[in-house]
Amino acid sequence: MKFVDEFRDQKVAARLARQIEKESAGRDWKIMEVCGGHTHTIYKYGIEDILPGNVQLVHGPGCPVCVIPMGRVDDGIAVAKTEGVIFTCFGDMMRVPGGDGSLLDAKAQGADVRMVYSPLDALKIARQNPDREVVFFAIGFETTAPSTALTIMRAAEDNVPNFTVFCNHVTIVPPMKAILDSPDLRLHGFLGPGHVATVVGIRPFDFVAQHYNKPVVVVGFEPLDILQGVHMIIDQINNGRCEVENQYTRIVRDDGNPRALEVMQKVFALRPHFEWRGLGFISQSALRLRDEYARFDAELRFEVPGVRVADPKACQCGEVLKGVLRPWECKVFGTACTPETPIGTCMVSSEGACAAYYNYGRFSKAAGRIEALKAESQAIEMIS
Repeated sequence: MKFVDEFRDQKVAARLARQIEKESAGRDWKIMEVCGGHTHTIYKYGIEDILPGNVQLVHGPGCPVCVIPMGRVDDGIAVAKTEGVIFTCFGDMMRVPGGDGSLLDAKAQGADVRMVYSPLDALKIARQNPDREVVFFAIGFETTAPSTALTIMRAAEDNVPNFTVFCNHVTIVPPMKAILDSPDLRLHGFLGPGHVATVVGIRPFDFVAQHYNKPVVVVGFEPLDILQGVHMIIDQINNGRCEVENQYTRIVRDDGNPRALEVMQKVFALRPHFEWRGLGFISQSALRLRDEYARFDAELRFEVPGVRVADPKACQCGEVLKGVLRPWECKVFGTACTPETPIGTCMVSSEGACAAYYNYGRFSKAAGRIEALKAESQAIEMIS
């Protein structure tokens, strides 16, 4: 298949890996892939297996399901349990644990919770059920926000009074800045989020290179995209450059998608602050509905608890999302916390680092190195 097969060529991958090994020699490298889709590709195709041991890929806060705090899940459940409400959401959100169960649990207890594939599906349900209130649980970065915005505009044009949106859309730049400001992590560069960049372009990431002196390469989601992105970052640093580059040129334009940005600007405004799992409250990092569309805001139509809920003590999703811990370093990974019985959000979505490693990474060659590191760490703890 064109644009797929050529980006999975094993011979080209091996050649790129050799080039990376040659050019990265003599120092350790730590590169963060921001997007959860990249994390999925890295583990699914065993990218870590062919990279040299001195090049480490660190997972960032780019999985939209993973960054939702438990309190917001509880708010959604409270709305879903309201009499007369049909609550709609994407499939991943059904299983995200809140402080007292998940939306799937609420459905089992009698709430009318339905999975949809797009916000337009939710609007269709609202038209079919004029005597019920239909709420759409909107999540995601700038990638999915335009579709929510267009749906709200359609609801306004068609005057659908029983449709509202529980808005949890977030933006990518503020958490990247929070990570760069964190003393816990020392990064050499970023693999920029390809899907987000299709909407916002590559210019919003200029601050990373200009103010933090870290290169950014926006990459696609095939194995060769990731490998080429890693090589481009190493090449930049070795040659004294620090820029934002676009590897994903077959999809991403430098200025993004102007029409998508236009509808987002029309419907949404920035929230003063928003809570992120693992990162706390970050100012101007999430979207709300503008006053002109307030009648479609579920938080204004329904009573929402708005209570901040702490993660379970055993869960270390926050540290995984910040790149401080890797999935297997969490104490409950693969034991109490699995995709079937998730404790944290990183084990729910296929883009979550923990779920991706659980499904693919455990069977990689890198797993042997990981087990050796774990054994070494345990030995050090026993000695100390």
